[in-house]
Amino acid sequence: MKEITIDYALRATWQSVARMYNEEAKKFDSTMAVGFTLLSVDPKTGTPSTALGPKMGMEATSLSRILKRMEQLGLIERRPNPKDGRGVLIYLTEFGLEKRKDSKDVVLKFNETVRSKVAPEKLDGFFEVMDTINQLVSEKNIYSKNIIK
Repeated sequence: MKEITIDYALRATWQSVARMYNEEAKKFDSTMAVGFTLLSVDPKTGTPSTALGPKMGMEATSLSRILKRMEQLGLIERRPNPKDGRGVLIYLTEFGLEKRKDSKDVVLKFNETVRSKVAPEKLDGFFEVMDTINQLVSEKNIYSKNIIK
């Protein structure tokens, strides 16, 4: 068997999961990006628009298009931030809260299904590897000259 790279396994798996989520989102007349955004907005206190991009790992321009579309669909509303007059808070509308529940149910079903098929110790190992990869990337230790083994 030909050895695959870690990067390939990550990308291929994520693309498969993203495709699955988008197919499921279509049933709700939505997209994975909208569902992910709904789950990233605090349902009680709202979320500063400037905090959403970093929280979701998205560029501001991509997020702006999603937020504009969500506002047009009546899923969110923008309100001035009372603590910072220059800022804007994103709040979910009643319709947005309903769609957030749909998104949450889809994510929980995926997690429940995977957890039912994978032994807990294997999942623990998976999360440990993901944490290590995230740490290496965030510390910029991948391509530095002083790689610690």
